[in-house]
Amino acid sequence: MKILVTGFEPFGGETRNPSAEVVERLPDTVAGAEIIKLILPTVRYEAPRKVMQAVKEHCPDAVLSIGQAGGRAAVSVERVAVNLDDYRIPDNAGNQPADEPVVPGGPDAYLTNLPVKAMVEAIQRVGVPAQISLSAGTFVCNHVLYQVRHDLEERHPGVGNGFIHIPFLPEQVVDKPGQPSMSLDLSMRAVKAAICAVVEGNCPMTAGATGD
Repeated sequence: MKILVTGFEPFGGETRNPSAEVVERLPDTVAGAEIIKLILPTVRYEAPRKVMQAVKEHCPDAVLSIGQAGGRAAVSVERVAVNLDDYRIPDNAGNQPADEPVVPGGPDAYLTNLPVKAMVEAIQRVGVPAQISLSAGTFVCNHVLYQVRHDLEERHPGVGNGFIHIPFLPEQVVDKPGQPSMSLDLSMRAVKAAICAVVEGNCPMTAGATGD
């Protein structure tokens, strides 16, 4: 089995992004699956384009994207991507769409076809707080989750994809009183556990499944 795992470059004035640091530190093999690593630009259209280029090049069985979610205290396994771009801040290329679709004429939403409940349970079993999330936001993270799912449905229907949000690093909240954080080691442990659940679930899920 082969899994493409992606992270994002820093954005929003941050100098670090835990998702990139986790992806860069992943071993080349997890639970017997070959791990292909890719760091994405935090840019509206460029990020999903790079994912699909990597899918074409490497032919993975699944794509698991990792992103930073400041303000969240637990690892969030996303279940839903919505067809909406509504950026609170500009992306790294200065794009700041408001009330625009990710894909004009596309479905209102997609459900991930990775086993989100099993992923959450696997993360919790290794001692890391985790939850299912029903909102990936309306920034580049959601854009990637939606656009990649849409493109896979059209071009590679047998490939699964999903998204995990991880909290800020402790170093990122030194000047953000009250903001939760998670160590890089714990985030690493969580992502590895989630990958194990994807492998054990023989991703992608069977037709008609809805992320259970």
